[in-house]
Amino acid sequence: MSYKKLEILQKEIDYKFKDIQLLREALTHSSYANESKRHTNHNERLEFLGDSVLGLIISEYIFAKYKHLPEGELTKVRASVVCEPSLAEQAKKIQLGKYLLLGKGEELTGGRTRESILADALEALIGAIYIDGGIEESKKFILKHFMESIKLASTGTLFKDYKTELQELLQSKSVDKITYKVVDEHGPDHNKTFDVEVLLGDVVIGRGSGRSKKEAEQRAAKEGIQRS
Repeated sequence: MSYKKLEILQKEIDYKFKDIQLLREALTHSSYANESKRHTNHNERLEFLGDSVLGLIISEYIFAKYKHLPEGELTKVRASVVCEPSLAEQAKKIQLGKYLLLGKGEELTGGRTRESILADALEALIGAIYIDGGIEESKKFILKHFMESIKLASTGTLFKDYKTELQELLQSKSVDKITYKVVDEHGPDHNKTFDVEVLLGDVVIGRGSGRSKKEAEQRAAKEGIQRS
């Protein structure tokens, strides 16, 4: 990827990296790294970190902002803001997809517009900003790009989080624990589908499939709600 292209993205996100390699890594999908003839880091470790940073910043903000909301409602707001569709929507707004480094197979099957890839890349970008600029720069980026989502989530008009909804529905009916289990993975690495079951105790109450584990879990939870 050219330096000029990375410069354009940095202007788009209003953050200039001291270590440009962190930005490159955040934009590198595992499919590209796997096809590369030389050792190339992909963005999954940064995604792991960014997920935690995002959760912390959103939690801190809504805790201070919405003092009237109890813990359960705060959890719903946060879950709605950080769910995969919400993250993908923010990634689309900064056109993150066109900057991604993808393997040939992922490129051919529409990876640049796939929600799971966009959501993961945005979390990786947040992780990269955190390492490069610290918590204050991360907070600045997150609150700038997620403020509208937070407002919508606080009124219940953002994205539905079926996992939280299922949890609330069943916690008054049962003491059994809700768990999610991947029961199958099929398709090539660049076009994989996950099958997930949601269980209440030992009983399967819903099933779902998706292009990511998060998507499959949401669909399993949705079926669980419908069957409960």
